[in-house]
Amino acid sequence: MMAAEHDTIFAEARTFNSYTDRPVPSALLHELYDHLKWGPTSANSCPARFVFVTSEEAKERLLACVNEGNIAKVRSAPVTAIVAADTRFYEEMPKLFPSRDFASAFAGKTAVVDDLLARNVPLQGAYMIVAARGLGLDCGPMSGFDAEALNRAFFPDGRWEANFICALGYGDRTSLFPRNPRLRFEHACRIL
Repeated sequence: MMAAEHDTIFAEARTFNSYTDRPVPSALLHELYDHLKWGPTSANSCPARFVFVTSEEAKERLLACVNEGNIAKVRSAPVTAIVAADTRFYEEMPKLFPSRDFASAFAGKTAVVDDLLARNVPLQGAYMIVAARGLGLDCGPMSGFDAEALNRAFFPDGRWEANFICALGYGDRTSLFPRNPRLRFEHACRIL
């Protein structure tokens, strides 16, 4: 990856609060997943699930679960992704890691499952953001929503559980705030 591509994905990318009405085609969402799915996860578990909310009906259900400060962002975005955890991800392990019996390592072990989900679902969500930016989409990740209400509205069987949501589309540059600073290397890192 060249420095210009890094800038597009990281340094120049912003979190948008409003989006243009330019649609995001379903084919682009398929391409997005086809990129993000290759990011590494523990034991190739791939426990994240992605719900791309695009229809007006689904958007209304989602808006009922979103905190007031995020309603305009979700309403303006042509897509909002729900990044969820599949609490029975291990049922797919025979396909994802066929050389080893990982399914029995997780089945019925809630603490072990929760531990893996806590690390790997947000990781896959981050892959989604990086891939989306690489494909020219702008992102607005957020945790300002009622997770219990969202889970009832979208995942009533309880198998999937929302981790975070992320608006996707083509950002309206007038919605940007001045960029906040980031920590310098010496404040955030150690080389031992």
